[in-house]
Formats: sequence, structure tokens, C-alpha cells
Amino acid sequence: MSAAADGAVHLDWREGAAWLTLDRPGRGNALVPELLAALRARIEEARQAGAAALVLTGRGRAFSAGGDVARFAALSRDSSDLLHYAREIVGALNAAVLDLLDFPMPVIAAVNGPVTGGSAGLMLAADMVVMSEEAFLQPYYAQMGFAPDGGWTALLPERIGTARALEVQYLNRRLTAADCLRLGLASETCPPAELEERVHARLAVLAGMDPGTLAMTRANVWSEERRALVSRALERELRGFLALIARPETRERMQAFVAPATAGRGGR
Repeated sequence: MSAAADGAVHLDWREGAAWLTLDRPGRGNALVPELLAALRARIEEARQAGAAALVLTGRGRAFSAGGDVARFAALSRDSSDLLHYAREIVGALNAAVLDLLDFPMPVIAAVNGPVTGGSAGLMLAADMVVMSEEAFLQPYYAQMGFAPDGGWTALLPERIGTARALEVQYLNRRLTAADCLRLGLASETCPPAELEERVHARLAVLAGMDPGTLAMTRANVWSEERRALVSRALERELRGFLALIARPETRERMQAFVAPATAGRGGR
């Protein structure tokens, strides 16, 4: 097994498959521009190297906590800085989701822990999702005053139905691993210690299939026309995010969210 690393995302090669690991465990693998840039670079590296499949997972207890609310909150006193950062981060997330949809070979999400906020897009863009029994999926948008991003409106309704997708977001429903399996968002669930083993089992099956057929199947499902529809829906999410992020009530919610952590550090 050989490995390459770029800051917050690592690329490991295992029997022809590219394993990408989000690596900001101290911040729940929260999405920041540096991580998303590294992710996009690693996806492209895997593409150029002819990976037989792509596996995306996270290091530590979380798959990804979504956007880093602390960084948003730190910028919230200056609307122009906040809007610039929001455009950068959501735009980069949209690009990463589209990179995953455009990948030529099967994509598997090995969901090791919680998936919240926009990081859902990294799960929704996968063909197969193997999920730890301790993992869950939750939006948090209505609680924070953010507009949904990462495919919560662009991809989720098609997967689980419009009414159910709206209810989950309106009420900030937590979807357990069992819920995700029942709704078709997860292919299988397993104890945390078995996650990599279960993914390897799927990769072993794929290795016995004709790679040209796998590539053609993915290309035809995620056709240029279908990806264009998703791209436009993600752009609407970006516009919605920018419309809500700088409101006074959203700033107040962000400050209230990070206040307990600040107090725990003695106000520093």
C-alpha cells in the first residue's frame, strides 16, 4: 500500500482502489477551503492514475461535521468577509460534489461517523454507502439559520422523496444508520470495527467485474445532462446560502452556537 498526503486529505492506494481520508479529526473533519481544495486535488489524482474505484472516508469519530461554524462566526462581524468566505466554501463544496459525480469509476462512501450539514453532499454523491452503526445524518440548517447546501435540496429529494426530505430539514431530524438503510441512503450498516472490511468486500466484487462496463454504467447514469441539472440546483443552494448567512438572526445563532466552546476555553 502506497500513500500520498496533502494536508487535510490523504490518498492511499489499496489493490487498485483510491482511498481518500478526510483528516481534520480535531474539528470533526469540518469543511474548510483547505480541506476541499485538497479533496478535489486527490480526486483528480485518483482519476489521472486510473483508479479502479474511489473510497471516501473520515479519520476520527466523525465523517464530517459540515461547515466550520466557528470560522463562520469569527467572520460574522463583517458582512463582506462573511459573504466572501461563504461563497468560497459553498462553491468549493459544490465543485467537489460534481467532481465525485463525474468520477469515471464506482464511488463508495465509508461513513465512519456523523455526517452533518453540507458534508452530506459527499455521501449523496457516492454510488454505495457503507455506514457505521454509530453514524448518523442530520441537517442543522433550520436550527442555525443557514440555507441548505451540499445537495440537501439538490440531491436528497430524488433519493428519499420530496415530502420526507422537507420534513427531515424542517424538523432537523436525525437519521440514524438504520434510518439511512431503510430509506436507501445507505447500502449496508455494520459495527465500526468492520467498516473497512465491508468496503473491501465490495471492492473485491467490483474487481471481478468488467471495468469498461462499470465505467459505461456510471457515465450513462451520471450523464452530462443529469449532472447539469444537479449543477444548477447546487448553484441555487449557493445563492440561498448567501441570502441567509449575513442576516442578524443568523449571526446571533452562530454566536450562540460557539459560545459554550468559547466559555470552555476561558473566553479566549
